[in-house]
Amino acid sequence: MSTKILAVDTATENCSVALMIGDDVISRCEYAPREHTTKILPMIDAVLADAGIKLKQLDALAYGRGPGSFTGVRIGIGIAQGLAFGANLPMIGVSTLAAMAQGSFRLHQADHVLTAIDARMGELYWAQYQRKTDGDWLLLGNEQVIAPDVLLANVQADTNTWLTAGTGWEAYPELLTQLPFNAQLGSVLYPDSQDMVYLAKYAFARGEIVTAEAASPIYLRDTVTWKKLPGRE
Repeated sequence: MSTKILAVDTATENCSVALMIGDDVISRCEYAPREHTTKILPMIDAVLADAGIKLKQLDALAYGRGPGSFTGVRIGIGIAQGLAFGANLPMIGVSTLAAMAQGSFRLHQADHVLTAIDARMGELYWAQYQRKTDGDWLLLGNEQVIAPDVLLANVQADTNTWLTAGTGWEAYPELLTQLPFNAQLGSVLYPDSQDMVYLAKYAFARGEIVTAEAASPIYLRDTVTWKKLPGRE
C-alpha cells in the first residue's frame, strides 16, 4: 500500500502544501507574506480534493519545523497539530533548511548545498547538506544561527562545488566570494512542501514520528523567541 503523507509549511514568506501518495506528489505553493492564515487551509483542501482522499486516510502529517520566521513557524505547527489531533495522525517535523537542499536537487541536481536564511539582527540560519546515495540528505555539522563573520572564521575548506539556497545570500552577498571553497549562486530562496514531503518519506520509513502533543518547532534562536512570549523579559 502506498504511503500517504501531507506536508504543510508557513515558516518563511512562502506558503505551501504537498500531498505524497507513493511516488506521486500534488502540491500548492504561493509567496504570501502575512497571508499564511488565510491561504494554508484552502491549499490543504485543494490537494486532498485533487487526490480524492480524506485527511483520516493519511499515514502522517509533516510540517516545516523551522528555522524561519517565529510567527510563521508557530502558524504552521499550530495548523498541523490541529489537523493531526482531529484525524489522529502522527507528525513528522522537517527542517526548512533541509527542504531547500532537496529543492536545489530537484531543480538543479545539486548534491552539495549551502543553505542560509536571513535571520535578521545581523545573523543567518545556516547549514551544509550533502546528498546521500539513497536520495536522503546528510547534515554536515549542525544547523545554527550565526553571524556572517563568525561563519567565515569557522567554515572548513573542501574540494566540492556547492550550490547556495535561501534568502541569506541576498542579505549578505559578499559571503559568496569569501567562502574557502567553490560556491555557486542557486535559485531556491524558500522551502517548499513538495520537498518537505520527500524528506518526510525517509523519516517515516525510519520511524521518526511523534504524536501531535509532542510536535515542536526548531527556532535555533531560543533565547530571543523565549523573550517574545507574553509575560517574559
